[in-house]
Amino acid sequence: MNILERLAALRALMKAKGVWACIVPGTDPHASEYMAEHWTEMSWITGFLGETGTAVITQDQALLWTDSRYYLQAEAELKGTTVELMRESDIDCPSIPEWLCKAKSERLEAKVAVNPEMYSVNGYRELKATLEEGGLELVSIDLISPLWTEGRPAIPTSLLYEYEEKYTGESVESKLTRVRQALTEKRCDALVVSALDEIGWLLNIRGKDVDYTPCLISYVVVEMDKCTIFVAPSKLDDAARAYLNRIHVCVQDYDQVFDYLKDINASSIMYDGNKVNEALFESINCQLSTVHCSPSPVLKMQSVKNATELAGERLAMHKDAVALTRFLRWLENEFAGERREAKGEKQEHTEITLAQKLGEFRAMGENYTDDSFCTIAGWKGNGAIVHYHATPEECAKIEGDGVLLLDSGGQYLDGTTDITRTIWVGNPANIPAAVKRDYTLVLKGHIALACARFPKGTRGNQLDVLARQFLWAEGMTYGHGTGHGVGHFMGCHEGPQNIRTDNNPNPLQVGNVCSDEPGLYRANEYGIRIENLIAVRESKNLGAHATGETFFEFETLTLCPYDTNMMDLSRMTAEEIAWVNNYHAWVYAEVAPLLNKEEAAWLKEKCMPLAV
Repeated sequence: MNILERLAALRALMKAKGVWACIVPGTDPHASEYMAEHWTEMSWITGFLGETGTAVITQDQALLWTDSRYYLQAEAELKGTTVELMRESDIDCPSIPEWLCKAKSERLEAKVAVNPEMYSVNGYRELKATLEEGGLELVSIDLISPLWTEGRPAIPTSLLYEYEEKYTGESVESKLTRVRQALTEKRCDALVVSALDEIGWLLNIRGKDVDYTPCLISYVVVEMDKCTIFVAPSKLDDAARAYLNRIHVCVQDYDQVFDYLKDINASSIMYDGNKVNEALFESINCQLSTVHCSPSPVLKMQSVKNATELAGERLAMHKDAVALTRFLRWLENEFAGERREAKGEKQEHTEITLAQKLGEFRAMGENYTDDSFCTIAGWKGNGAIVHYHATPEECAKIEGDGVLLLDSGGQYLDGTTDITRTIWVGNPANIPAAVKRDYTLVLKGHIALACARFPKGTRGNQLDVLARQFLWAEGMTYGHGTGHGVGHFMGCHEGPQNIRTDNNPNPLQVGNVCSDEPGLYRANEYGIRIENLIAVRESKNLGAHATGETFFEFETLTLCPYDTNMMDLSRMTAEEIAWVNNYHAWVYAEVAPLLNKEEAAWLKEKCMPLAV
């Protein structure tokens, strides 16, 4: 079926079910950042292939809400479908509930359907309450699966494999004991886990079911006397079954989780309302069990990296540093104009080819498995699009002088990396003073956060201003968060901690790994972002006047030089210049022994001390 035929079939089914409107979000049952194609229902019904979007279908209208990153893409992909684009980043764009309540008018059919597997419990309840205020009834009906029967991608069947304790630093038995202690403290005796990264951490397993994140599609229920994983049998070979048997984890089929929850022998079941989907919740027999909505104890545990995990992260950073050094050296040589002209070379490069080349260098590293997200290579004005994604059809050619924003990361068995460097490509003599000013203000904030010392109990939102202060002082800012949590050979974006203006009640803890990435974006001109990963550790040398409280600080993990050509040293303090010099000396000392002679010589030049 084409899009028009799909819409007609959906409307016929809606009419048969007595449903006026259907909401189709671009989500999956596990609240995943990246999801398998099997759940791309929003794309199937609209034709829009962007990563973020929600469709609303009524008997006489079809609409798609998405943000400004995808306006151009949506306009092109929605042509001829009758689906209207709703620009949700625009101030005057109504929310989905607002639009539905206004459009309802005096209709007798007041039911709005959603697939409950695609909504978290909290998201479903918030939507339900808002719609009820407008006289609409939210109902749980899967209207897409009965229609999408041909050509629907199957749920991935990658094999479950053990993630060895030499990488995790903690046994499954120890992790389950800690989870059960957390349940006891909440007077619960069962926990439903649906987030794929939490399942991977808890059972020391990994898979290849989704892009960029080495996780496995499954559910887990932890009880006081057993732990059960719900996973497709096709994912289990003899080695996987032997491993699950060894760690005393019971196995049931993926879809059996719903029946299991109906009959579970538990007096009180804990679930994370932001992660567990509504369909799972509706499966629980509330006459047999009470339910307790609480942030998952697994999420907080996995965010605190142990000594083995931190050692692995440092090792991954060294491997990443080798790849980045080789790439940056290659990039410089490719765009050294005089040398290229002398050789008669006319090799053309785009944002796509640069990302591919960086991926090739990363793939040379031991224990590399994948990128940790789709590389962002933003040339000139494209760098000002915060979550820019180049495609072979729509990408910029790298030519002339300009600013290149490069945000990338790798997945290694040892750990996960994420780094952004902003680079001047071309003749450094042509760097505008305004670019140097902007770059330096971003760098000053980056350094200020890296140097922060703060008392135990401090939250990320209390530190965020450190990275923004120099931009704010000159009437500039950026709209994204300054720092997100990072997983260990798992999701590049991990909570519960972060560093941003939003109020987050979770304090930073020793062992948390976060990004430090302030930025500045000038539409249609350039984007600047500088990012390292940092780990929280306890401060040891507090000085003679300390009052006895426990203080924390950050350990910088990322190893890669900054572009010193873009720095305006007149705007930097002696302490900031010394910090850059010390960082570069550390980078060279750690990375040079891993390079060949020519590569080490290039890195030495890039790490030469700045004049204080």
